[in-house]
Amino acid sequence: MLDIRLQTCFDLVAGEGTVCDVGTDHALLAAELIRSGKCERVIASDIKEGPLDSARRTVEKYGIADKVELVLSNGLADVSLDGVSDVVIAGMGGETIAEIISNSMVAREIPTGMGWVLQPMTKPEHLRKALYEMGWQITDERAVEDGDKIYVVMRAEASSEIRSLTEFESRYGFFSDDDETARKYRMREAEQMYKVSSVLTEAGKEAESVHFRAMAYKFENGADFVSLNDIYAYLDTLYPFDTQEKWDNSGLLVNAELDCCKVLVTLDIDKRAIDEAEQKAEDLVISHHPVIFSPLKKVNRKMPVYRLVQNDISAICMHTNADKSQFGTNGLILRELGRRFEFESEPEYINSEECGYICTFKESINVGTFAEALKSIFGCEYIRVSEGAHTVKKIGFCSGSGGSFLEDIAAKGCDAYVTGDIHHDKWMTAEDTGLKIFDCGHFHTENPVIWEFRRVLEEKYPQLDVEIAESSTDPCVYL
Repeated sequence: MLDIRLQTCFDLVAGEGTVCDVGTDHALLAAELIRSGKCERVIASDIKEGPLDSARRTVEKYGIADKVELVLSNGLADVSLDGVSDVVIAGMGGETIAEIISNSMVAREIPTGMGWVLQPMTKPEHLRKALYEMGWQITDERAVEDGDKIYVVMRAEASSEIRSLTEFESRYGFFSDDDETARKYRMREAEQMYKVSSVLTEAGKEAESVHFRAMAYKFENGADFVSLNDIYAYLDTLYPFDTQEKWDNSGLLVNAELDCCKVLVTLDIDKRAIDEAEQKAEDLVISHHPVIFSPLKKVNRKMPVYRLVQNDISAICMHTNADKSQFGTNGLILRELGRRFEFESEPEYINSEECGYICTFKESINVGTFAEALKSIFGCEYIRVSEGAHTVKKIGFCSGSGGSFLEDIAAKGCDAYVTGDIHHDKWMTAEDTGLKIFDCGHFHTENPVIWEFRRVLEEKYPQLDVEIAESSTDPCVYL
């Protein structure tokens, strides 16, 4: 009577009370639950009268109208959950299912012990991630093949711990190791990811392309551990730690002495990053700004360093050594400018510190056009720009807070300087020298490097689950 999708939903119903079947359509699941004796009562809801009429004909056909309550409802909005042990939501998109659950949780208190049996037609990764963010965990997940399509069906129950899923975990799912259909499902997903990777390569988006290739590798082989020492040694070949400035403190700053599988990449290791690392059970956090900069005279339990040690999370910080590397902040900016504009000559370092570049474009560029390119590169909405010239040709740039290099830039005959955190006196100096300043902000000129950190890691170690921190956002708001 039931197709394989609904049969799997039936199998995952606990049968310990009343079942609510959301979006019941023809009430076939409700009828089978009653006729089989798995439960004594079903609430069958739908948002439209038409499907409810079909459901009514089904329950009348099988003589179970007294055990199936039909309810016209948008999701669970008009459904009483008293005595409900299971809610089944099948045949909708993953985002829609997540929205129904979220709206229900906002509107009411969900009965303790109630389970969700869910069958998303699309975006199962969105649903998995949302479930964990709402305090549920997937206790059973199965893949079912119907014709040439493979669907997933999952059961979620309340979780006693706060946990978030990484992108890989939300895509990979929670199938049992002996589920051959799940294996086939993952191989199909891997094939699609390789195709996406190829398209991204053709579009010149190599960091994103590497990410999808690494994701596909993990779908085929699973995620695995890499030695912390191996990761550090590899990063040292790309961002030599001995090139950092004397005042800097880059390196392996927190050593939990454990192998790593899950890595969180962020600009700063602050409270938000630590919260995320804890909730995603990360083994290692890699940041641009050092989590320990000046000598610590005391430590308390709220400090990031304390919480890293407490949770056995290691931390590698790459600051000025990354600023100087071709795979770091300024190297990334140089490549992005080169993708958009043609250089007249080879770029050169600003000075002996090698923390920024001077480059000359083949053609003069309108200030507005150049500003829009910077917004695209840095992902910023606003740029502070000084008065002056309407075109630029020879420009200097330094990520982060590069105001101290302004005189060097002006002395080398640059039209403009791109950096962040420019102080008032530097704006006045720029006005006096005719230098055009583009202050794109400290955060925005540096944050793109975390995608580069992920790229080099995933290219070398595709088995690692490398996550860009969702918490790595601009600490400022603009009113």
